[in-house]
Amino acid sequence: MWGRKRASVTSWITRRALLGGAAALVPVTTLAQQQSPPPPPRQTPPPPRQPPPRPPATDTGPVVIFVHGNGDSSALWINNLWRFEANGFKRNQLFAIDFAYPSARREDAKPELFCSSAEEQMKELAIFVEQVLKATGRRKVALVGSARGGNSIRSYLKDGGGAQFVSHAVLCGTPNKGVVNSDSLLVGSEFNGAYAFLRHLNAGPDDLILGVAMMAIRSDTNDKFSQPDGRFVGAPGKPTGVGYDSSGLRGARNVILDGLDHREVAFNKLAFGAMFEFITGKPPGNLFITQEPLPVLNGKVTGVADGGVYTNLPVAEAEVEVFEIDGRTGERRTTTPAHRKLTGKDGVWGPFIGRADTCYEFVLHVAAQPITHTYRSPFLRSSDVVHLRPGIFAKGDEQAAAVVTMSRPRGYFGVGRDKFSLDGKVPPGINDGVPGVSTGKLAFEAGPRTVLAVFNNEIIAARTWPVKENHLVVAEFLN
Repeated sequence: MWGRKRASVTSWITRRALLGGAAALVPVTTLAQQQSPPPPPRQTPPPPRQPPPRPPATDTGPVVIFVHGNGDSSALWINNLWRFEANGFKRNQLFAIDFAYPSARREDAKPELFCSSAEEQMKELAIFVEQVLKATGRRKVALVGSARGGNSIRSYLKDGGGAQFVSHAVLCGTPNKGVVNSDSLLVGSEFNGAYAFLRHLNAGPDDLILGVAMMAIRSDTNDKFSQPDGRFVGAPGKPTGVGYDSSGLRGARNVILDGLDHREVAFNKLAFGAMFEFITGKPPGNLFITQEPLPVLNGKVTGVADGGVYTNLPVAEAEVEVFEIDGRTGERRTTTPAHRKLTGKDGVWGPFIGRADTCYEFVLHVAAQPITHTYRSPFLRSSDVVHLRPGIFAKGDEQAAAVVTMSRPRGYFGVGRDKFSLDGKVPPGINDGVPGVSTGKLAFEAGPRTVLAVFNNEIIAARTWPVKENHLVVAEFLN
């Protein structure tokens, strides 16, 4: 969370409501993808365009804005959005921001290409909230943030004038006291409790904001970024200066979800249950996702800049193909894609009408990047946050005939806690103890074959594709 987000395929967007009405936050410009992209004149993106008119949300409940974490996108909120819908929320009550440059600077005060400062994130969030309020006709919104997204929310409430526009703030796995509190680790980082940013947010007898109901959702001892030992910040055996409760908020309602990891405390169904009850005043009637038989899927293709840093800026002239596949083998049911589109300046690759009982292969062609095949479980409901990012070959991949990665964007793989495998094996590099890795990779011999990726009850069948022809394969879990 504290470092750059690199080289993992997970899917600038908002909910369907935004595409249908309110404009998205990120300006409709394309980060150059060919060869070496020229650096932008500023780290802060140009002012966003104003949202076109649309019918305001009926006053049947709060408007909720979801705020993603470091290096991420709104795609990670897909399950939470579906669960809110399954419990009576309309789509024009649910929004999700995409920060243009989602990765934090290594030192917050020092400009860094394609990365953002804490202040830039806060200002971007303030503009987005203003757009949502105008589009919905509401006076206040509820904010839900994962990890770094919670830093932006706290900063907006305390320094950005946000308190008058926010009714509830839910922070999930946000390192409120820091990933470290140290003079020698992560020096100058917004994730260091000793740095001016967090010292300012944490000044005073508590962490409350007048007029805003606040809640923190955290793990007991299983959050990799709330650890007394520096193992997950590259300093094993060295004290971090923080404890397991670093993501708590003084004076606020603190919910502890035992055993869940850093990401699950935002995206797990139990986290949803806690945030829903806090925002609405009543528990959800259902923690599960009710299906739509013909979900309408959409999203944007976003890019990767020099150094493997992902952005949420749209990519033009990217080709997207969607194939129906056999859920047992990953083989395509036909040679003709069910959907094909070349993106425009807005990066939008859909819409595509799918089936809730069908598995899909998404094939993404972006200039100067690997051809990325992403295999997905069935989509249970409609969504406009099915974002697509190109993959990146890691060092040594070129020596393999084929490479398959299993990816869990909404959590980590817990050895002994979860059942997971890739082609029947546990991939190397997945650590014991506190879950800390969200991807696992294996190399394969030449020749097409089926590879099964398993995470608990979710099984994805993928097919190998040749590295020498610039193909990269990802099996992406929904849960």
